[in-house]
Amino acid sequence: MKAELIELISRVIQVLQINMRWMTWNSFLAFIPLVLSVWLFRRIKKSRSWVWWLGFAVFYAFLPNAPYLLTDVIHLINDIRTIQSVWMITLVLIPVYLVVILAGFEAYVISVINMGHYLNRIGKSQWILGMELITHALSAIGIYWGRFLRFNSWDFVTQPDAVITQGIEEILGKQPLVIIAISFVILTALHWLMKRVTLSFTIQGYRGIAINPSKAYLKPQTSDK
Repeated sequence: MKAELIELISRVIQVLQINMRWMTWNSFLAFIPLVLSVWLFRRIKKSRSWVWWLGFAVFYAFLPNAPYLLTDVIHLINDIRTIQSVWMITLVLIPVYLVVILAGFEAYVISVINMGHYLNRIGKSQWILGMELITHALSAIGIYWGRFLRFNSWDFVTQPDAVITQGIEEILGKQPLVIIAISFVILTALHWLMKRVTLSFTIQGYRGIAINPSKAYLKPQTSDK
């Protein structure tokens, strides 16, 4: 019994060590657009220069990496087959996957919220919903390119011809369009839910601030005094 337990723990550690490599890297890529969103949409007060637009392009190129972590759940199936212990799977493996996936998607949600905040700040709050839908659609395409065509964000610079030609050709097929459409629906639904959860938690940290759930920004309350 003791030998079997030691062997099981050793197997779990081995699986986690293998996963930590891609989990750490994918999480790093997921947080790049979050950092850029703070710089682009929260910090910069001046007019949009060419540096801003360059940062904006990089932001959109890396943004699909955040929700892309949702697709990494496919690795969980192989890990379950390797460990074959209900308790280890329930108490160790699944919680690790949940933390990584939720962290990545939360980075996506906050990034989009920051963009909505910027639109509201420049007087374009009516564009927020359209911006969110376009972002979900582009991210769904990016997820397909990454998962099935194995493109990376930096391929826009290293091999732009392949991204444009092969990427566009591939997504015009019936099966890719179905996959992208399903991804779009999932992203839209999860973002709608997580956006409200995120804003509800955020609002608790501010006193005297009201939130409009239909818009991705915080608005100070006015006083009658």
